[in-house]
Amino acid sequence: MGAKHVSETPATQILKANKVAFTEHPYEYLEHGGAQHSAEVLGFDPFTVVKTLVMQDQDAKPLLVLMHGNRKVSTKNLARQIGAKSVEPCKPEEASRHSGYLVGGTSPFGTRKVMPVYIEESILALPKIAINGGRRGYLVGIAPQVCVDLLGAKSVHCALAD
Repeated sequence: MGAKHVSETPATQILKANKVAFTEHPYEYLEHGGAQHSAEVLGFDPFTVVKTLVMQDQDAKPLLVLMHGNRKVSTKNLARQIGAKSVEPCKPEEASRHSGYLVGGTSPFGTRKVMPVYIEESILALPKIAINGGRRGYLVGIAPQVCVDLLGAKSVHCALAD
Protein backbone atom coordinates (compact mmCIF):
# COMPACT_ATOMS: atom_id res chain seq x y z
CA MET A 1 0.00 0.00 0.00
CA GLY A 2 1.54 3.31 -1.05
CA ALA A 3 1.84 6.07 1.52
CA LYS A 4 -0.84 8.60 0.85
CA HIS A 5 -0.11 12.19 1.66
CA VAL A 6 -2.45 13.83 4.12
CA SER A 7 -3.14 17.54 3.94
CA GLU A 8 -1.61 19.68 6.65
CA THR A 9 -3.26 20.16 10.02
CA PRO A 10 -2.37 22.68 12.76
CA ALA A 11 -0.54 19.76 14.42
CA THR A 12 1.66 18.89 11.43
CA GLN A 13 2.37 22.59 10.81
CA ILE A 14 3.78 22.87 14.34
CA LEU A 15 5.82 19.68 13.99
CA LYS A 16 7.27 20.91 10.67
CA ALA A 17 7.93 24.42 12.01
CA ASN A 18 9.92 22.83 14.86
CA LYS A 19 11.76 20.48 12.47
CA VAL A 20 10.35 17.39 14.16
CA ALA A 21 10.77 14.17 12.18
CA PHE A 22 7.46 12.33 11.97
CA THR A 23 5.84 9.56 9.97
CA GLU A 24 2.24 9.74 8.70
CA HIS A 25 -0.22 6.93 9.33
CA PRO A 26 -3.67 7.51 7.79
CA TYR A 27 -6.32 4.88 8.51
CA GLU A 28 -10.04 4.33 8.12
CA TYR A 29 -11.64 6.18 11.03
CA LEU A 30 -14.27 4.30 13.02
CA GLU A 31 -16.71 6.22 15.23
CA HIS A 32 -15.91 5.24 18.87
CA GLY A 33 -13.17 2.90 17.60
CA GLY A 34 -10.56 4.78 19.57
CA ALA A 35 -6.88 3.99 19.89
CA GLN A 36 -7.53 0.25 19.98
CA HIS A 37 -9.08 0.40 16.49
CA SER A 38 -6.30 2.51 14.96
CA ALA A 39 -3.65 0.25 16.53
CA GLU A 40 -5.36 -2.83 15.09
CA VAL A 41 -5.77 -1.38 11.59
CA LEU A 42 -2.21 -0.02 11.45
CA GLY A 43 -0.64 -3.08 13.09
CA PHE A 44 0.68 -1.11 16.07
CA ASP A 45 0.82 -2.22 19.70
CA PRO A 46 -2.04 -0.29 21.40
CA PHE A 47 0.41 0.49 24.22
CA THR A 48 2.39 2.67 21.74
CA VAL A 49 -0.68 4.44 20.34
CA VAL A 50 -1.20 7.48 22.53
CA LYS A 51 -4.60 9.06 22.97
CA THR A 52 -5.04 12.78 23.67
CA LEU A 53 -7.74 13.30 26.30
CA VAL A 54 -9.22 16.71 27.05
CA MET A 55 -10.12 16.87 30.74
CA GLN A 56 -10.90 19.61 33.24
CA ASP A 57 -10.30 20.28 36.90
CA GLN A 58 -12.82 21.32 39.57
CA ASP A 59 -12.73 24.91 38.25
CA ALA A 60 -13.48 23.72 34.69
CA LYS A 61 -9.92 24.63 33.63
CA PRO A 62 -9.01 22.39 30.68
CA LEU A 63 -5.94 20.16 30.54
CA LEU A 64 -4.63 17.47 28.22
CA VAL A 65 -3.67 13.96 29.26
CA LEU A 66 -1.62 11.75 26.96
CA MET A 67 -2.32 8.11 27.74
CA HIS A 68 -1.53 4.68 26.30
CA GLY A 69 -4.25 3.49 23.90
CA ASN A 70 -4.98 0.45 26.05
CA ARG A 71 -5.06 2.19 29.44
CA LYS A 72 -7.54 4.40 31.26
CA VAL A 73 -6.77 7.48 33.34
CA SER A 74 -7.16 7.27 37.10
CA THR A 75 -8.66 10.74 37.58
CA LYS A 76 -8.12 10.44 41.36
CA ASN A 77 -4.40 9.78 40.97
CA LEU A 78 -4.08 12.48 38.33
CA ALA A 79 -5.87 15.09 40.45
CA ARG A 80 -3.65 14.27 43.44
CA GLN A 81 -0.46 14.58 41.36
CA ILE A 82 -1.35 17.89 39.74
CA GLY A 83 -2.71 19.44 42.93
CA ALA A 84 -6.35 19.55 41.80
CA LYS A 85 -9.39 18.60 43.90
CA SER A 86 -10.85 16.63 41.01
CA VAL A 87 -10.37 15.93 37.32
CA GLU A 88 -12.98 14.69 34.86
CA PRO A 89 -13.24 14.28 31.10
CA CYS A 90 -14.71 17.25 29.23
CA LYS A 91 -17.95 16.79 27.31
CA PRO A 92 -17.21 16.31 23.58
CA GLU A 93 -18.41 19.78 22.58
CA GLU A 94 -16.31 21.42 25.34
CA ALA A 95 -13.29 19.32 24.35
CA SER A 96 -13.66 20.52 20.74
CA ARG A 97 -14.04 24.13 21.85
CA HIS A 98 -10.83 23.96 23.93
CA SER A 99 -8.73 22.01 21.42
CA GLY A 100 -10.11 23.25 18.12
CA TYR A 101 -10.26 19.61 16.97
CA LEU A 102 -13.12 17.16 16.53
CA VAL A 103 -13.27 14.47 19.21
CA GLY A 104 -11.53 11.44 17.71
CA GLY A 105 -9.12 13.76 15.91
CA THR A 106 -7.61 15.63 18.86
CA SER A 107 -3.88 16.25 18.70
CA PRO A 108 -1.95 17.79 21.60
CA PHE A 109 -0.10 19.92 19.00
CA GLY A 110 -1.66 23.06 17.60
CA THR A 111 -4.59 23.30 20.01
CA ARG A 112 -6.79 26.39 19.97
CA LYS A 113 -6.16 27.06 23.69
CA VAL A 114 -2.84 26.54 25.40
CA MET A 115 -3.49 23.95 28.10
CA PRO A 116 -1.22 22.16 30.56
CA VAL A 117 -0.23 18.76 29.18
CA TYR A 118 0.35 15.66 31.32
CA ILE A 119 1.92 12.53 29.87
CA GLU A 120 1.81 9.07 31.42
CA GLU A 121 5.36 8.45 32.62
CA SER A 122 5.76 5.06 30.90
CA ILE A 123 5.06 6.64 27.48
CA LEU A 124 8.37 8.50 27.75
CA ALA A 125 10.23 5.18 27.95
CA LEU A 126 8.98 4.13 24.49
CA PRO A 127 11.29 4.63 21.49
CA LYS A 128 8.43 5.88 19.31
CA ILE A 129 4.72 6.62 19.70
CA ALA A 130 1.80 7.11 17.33
CA ILE A 131 -0.34 10.09 18.31
CA ASN A 132 -3.18 11.92 16.62
CA GLY A 133 -2.04 14.22 13.86
CA GLY A 134 -5.00 16.59 14.07
CA ARG A 135 -7.79 14.81 12.23
CA ARG A 136 -9.86 11.66 12.52
CA GLY A 137 -8.15 8.68 10.94
CA TYR A 138 -4.66 10.18 11.02
CA LEU A 139 -1.80 9.36 13.38
CA VAL A 140 1.77 10.64 13.32
CA GLY A 141 4.74 8.66 14.57
CA ILE A 142 7.12 10.69 16.74
CA ALA A 143 9.60 10.28 19.58
CA PRO A 144 7.69 10.72 22.88
CA GLN A 145 10.27 13.28 24.06
CA VAL A 146 8.77 15.69 21.47
CA CYS A 147 5.73 16.02 23.79
CA VAL A 148 8.01 17.28 26.56
CA ASP A 149 10.14 19.47 24.31
CA LEU A 150 7.30 21.15 22.38
CA LEU A 151 4.40 20.99 24.83
CA GLY A 152 6.17 21.12 28.16
CA ALA A 153 4.33 17.90 29.05
CA LYS A 154 4.80 16.90 32.68
CA SER A 155 5.05 13.23 33.48
CA VAL A 156 2.42 11.71 35.77
CA HIS A 157 1.62 8.22 36.91
CA CYS A 158 -2.11 7.66 36.50
CA ALA A 159 -2.61 4.71 34.12
CA LEU A 160 -5.14 2.02 34.90
CA ALA A 161 -5.16 -1.27 32.98
CA ASP A 162 -8.14 -1.33 30.62
